[in-house]
Amino acid sequence: MATLLSVNVGMPRDVPWQGRTVHTGAWKSPVDGPRMVRRLNVDGDGQGDLGGHGGEIRAVLVYQVQSYQYWQKQLGRDDLTFGMFGENFTVDGLPDDEVRVGDRYRVGERAEFEVTQPRVTCYRVGMRLGEPAMASLLVAHHRPGFYLRVITEGRVAAGDPITLVRRGPEDLTVADIDALLYLPHRDPDSLRRALNIPALSPGWQQSFRELAAAPLPAPEPGWPGFRALRVARVDRETPAISSLHLESADGSRLPEARPGQYLTLRLPVDGGAPAVRSYSLSSAPGSAGYRISVKHEPNGQVSGWIHTSLHPGDLVDVASPRGTFVLEAGVRPVVLVSAGIGVTPVLAMLHRLAADRDPRPVWWIHTAHDRAHHAFAEEAHELLADLPDAHEVVHYTAGGVPTGTAPHVTAATAVTAGDSLVTPGRPTAESLAALGIPADADAYLCGPTAFMDDLTGLLRGLGLSADHIHTEQFGALSAINPGVTSTTAVRPHPPAGAPGTGPRVTFARSGLTTAWSPARASLLELAEACDVPTRYSCRTGVCHTCVTPLVSGEITYTTPPLEPPAPDEVLVCCASPVTEVVLDL
Repeated sequence: MATLLSVNVGMPRDVPWQGRTVHTGAWKSPVDGPRMVRRLNVDGDGQGDLGGHGGEIRAVLVYQVQSYQYWQKQLGRDDLTFGMFGENFTVDGLPDDEVRVGDRYRVGERAEFEVTQPRVTCYRVGMRLGEPAMASLLVAHHRPGFYLRVITEGRVAAGDPITLVRRGPEDLTVADIDALLYLPHRDPDSLRRALNIPALSPGWQQSFRELAAAPLPAPEPGWPGFRALRVARVDRETPAISSLHLESADGSRLPEARPGQYLTLRLPVDGGAPAVRSYSLSSAPGSAGYRISVKHEPNGQVSGWIHTSLHPGDLVDVASPRGTFVLEAGVRPVVLVSAGIGVTPVLAMLHRLAADRDPRPVWWIHTAHDRAHHAFAEEAHELLADLPDAHEVVHYTAGGVPTGTAPHVTAATAVTAGDSLVTPGRPTAESLAALGIPADADAYLCGPTAFMDDLTGLLRGLGLSADHIHTEQFGALSAINPGVTSTTAVRPHPPAGAPGTGPRVTFARSGLTTAWSPARASLLELAEACDVPTRYSCRTGVCHTCVTPLVSGEITYTTPPLEPPAPDEVLVCCASPVTEVVLDL
């Protein structure tokens, strides 16, 4: 019979780490006597990051004394004391390769628990132990530990027996489930079986649903790095927006892009160091060439150079189409929402829908300043007319409705009547509700960040689920730095200290190029030194939170990841450059 050896608690604290402050509850210590375990916590315990730890599904973390003994030998440590792995219950028995997700256990006389998931891979266990690679080691050695949900509250104490009450279904152990998410060579049958475990936490269920989903058809392969494309022609769409039509320099057909993808260009702006920028494709998928549309931003050095210095016949260095903001196949209604130049990727989606005469209901909702600044108005209107069930709504923020439009035409008849529904101002909860958008629709949003945030909230208010709302953003993505206390946003900049002497590293979204220095442990650390917004959780190549498109160049892994990313992606938390690299970060 298993036994509870120690009950460990600790309230969150601020811990200095690599020049930052991390708010974490990883520091746990044993307590004397019984402790009450409630639905959300052990009395006296807390978690610093409730996004990844704690809550009803992860109320109690369990780790085994046998794993302590294992790590003492592996790490050559004799200072490991109960609670150092962040666990609430240190137990004798209950090994990860025997305990099933869904098992229920009674501790002592009354308290009852259910196993919900393995430990989340998190860099903070490495902080606590002073072993930076610990998150990776826990997975690689199949010793993660696991979380419990409290079924019946009660008091527990060191020395209490642990009794199996009920076996979980599907015969998948904690170690099996952990490997299924984090390690390669997944068994499809095991993925399906995992989804049959009601006790498995919603987050892990969602991850397994995504892994079990049928893969998308592989797009036509692109080309590595950058390739010279010729500017075939330049079209002025509005006073501020011009479209570049690009073709191969040798006349060959370019690989087809998926609707919604973008191109990354390397441009010799004003004879200085090349600038790297990304622009959505606005052309119809399957076209012989590519079209990108660029807005001349006030004081925009790169966009200004494109508008004034690029001419038909010029050659431009371009990386192959990429991006995951793409139109998905399916039968659910489609909502395409854009503002200003954000129209470009959803216009490519509209081209695909029109080319296929897709039977799905389609809502086209676009916001512009006024008619003069409404790019692709006629093009979009004509495409919508080719669809069997299309609804077109245009908002002009400058106010007023242009002559010739029909402000009172209903959304359902706007296209078939040959008129756009033009509304002064911006979309509101009331105007969207009046369109009759179904709650099961897939929505694709592109525009300024504040616009996408607002419209996401409005669409959620109509009943659309978060996983059916897709957004595109070309600036730096929002950071994912679990536990790091809020800091003032700083514009990306070269790192402090002496310049590096290694290959050049370009952070394309942040518009920054700097030289690599071997003093940095990883590309992630270089990005942090430059205040480039970053995303991570484990920092050891396990969780893939830091996965970043590799636009060009070669990298090497200082710590080989447990599962390599796709060939055109890199895990920046454990990678360094071999040659000059461009990262979509």
